[in-house]
Amino acid sequence: MPDGSATSHQLWPKLATTLREGYRLDAFRRDAVAALTVAIVALPLSMAIAVASGVSPARGLYAAIVGGFVVSALGGSRFQIGGPAGAFIVLVAATVARFGVEGLLLTVLLSGLMLTVLGALRLGGLVRHIPHAVTVGFTAGIAITILASQLKDLAGLRLAAPEPGPMLPKLVALAQALPTVSPAALGLGLGCVATIFVLKLLRPTWPGMLIAVVGASAAAAFFHLPVATIASRFGELPHGLPAPRFPTISLPLVMQVLPTALSFTLLGAIESLLSAKVADGMTARKHRSNMELVAQGVANIASALFGGVSVTGTIARTATNVRAGARSPVAGMLHAAFLLLFLLLAAPLAGFVPLSALAGVLIVVSWTMAEKAEVVRLLRNWRTGTVLATTLGLTLAKDLTFGITAGCLVATVLWLAHRAVPEEGV
Repeated sequence: MPDGSATSHQLWPKLATTLREGYRLDAFRRDAVAALTVAIVALPLSMAIAVASGVSPARGLYAAIVGGFVVSALGGSRFQIGGPAGAFIVLVAATVARFGVEGLLLTVLLSGLMLTVLGALRLGGLVRHIPHAVTVGFTAGIAITILASQLKDLAGLRLAAPEPGPMLPKLVALAQALPTVSPAALGLGLGCVATIFVLKLLRPTWPGMLIAVVGASAAAAFFHLPVATIASRFGELPHGLPAPRFPTISLPLVMQVLPTALSFTLLGAIESLLSAKVADGMTARKHRSNMELVAQGVANIASALFGGVSVTGTIARTATNVRAGARSPVAGMLHAAFLLLFLLLAAPLAGFVPLSALAGVLIVVSWTMAEKAEVVRLLRNWRTGTVLATTLGLTLAKDLTFGITAGCLVATVLWLAHRAVPEEGV
């Protein structure tokens, strides 16, 4: 069976290759089982990521349905699953706070156009040159930021003023609000975290996140616990997708959101190609990086038109897709169809989900996202440790784009210095 190396440069969707090779009923059955498995994982995650990003849970589902379908239909990987990702929470939340939802949708649209152009110009290979220490550093920074952002909902804290964005003021405000902690919310949130970790240890094939969220929702409803839920904050989820429309577009707004759109593009390209590379390692196949960027771009454009948040390749859901036995991009397309079916038939049930339960889900996501063992390994070498610490520190202190840029500059300077004055014996 060819691994795809010979055609990895082509701008040709893997779905077309799959159909040309012959797609049989047995492969469809395997794809359908994998799709259902991934949809069960994606359902609570998509809502949790949207809520943490400062928008309604419906917008996370729109992105998973529309964007996820397009990523699989047009993508350069057989196994990539697209949708809202935890890595974007910080960027999306900051964009919504500054420009509103319309500004966010315009940012996602512009980012989609940029990703499409990057892929069409065959620049996907450039992403591979970002130093590994930079990737690990900004991923750890995002994980810490996500964790801090979930403490308010996890404990049901009531802040006297809007929650600050920067890390240090945020932690100070949360500490001052500790007397308002809700035992019910904290119990449900920590119960979700414990349930997910225990099931991952004892029953790794079970959908731990969904089980934890359903259990917390049932407990909150049965015992009439005084906790905030999706319905109490956002109202009932809509029964289906909205009609597509362009976001508000004006030249002044475009100029304002353009730097943010560049950040979305950079992170989207990195995350998507990293996820596709993980799938390659699990399946001994090779993705088409340029086609993948084109697909991610079109997916973001489509998500923006339907009111969804940003879309990227998601490592955890892609790995779940592979482990569940997926055979082709049809699995990703069916996963989107299953999510749409939930929205059409069971949307009211989502209203019972406690926000502290979704916060618990994202606490687990942030813990898993941070490559702790890799951080320790890189810190043992002063060069990679310096690059990692710079990227991590500035991602937390400033923002993601600043952290990545500074990390790449430090890595370049250290590499040039090492080339000019190599260590003895090297």
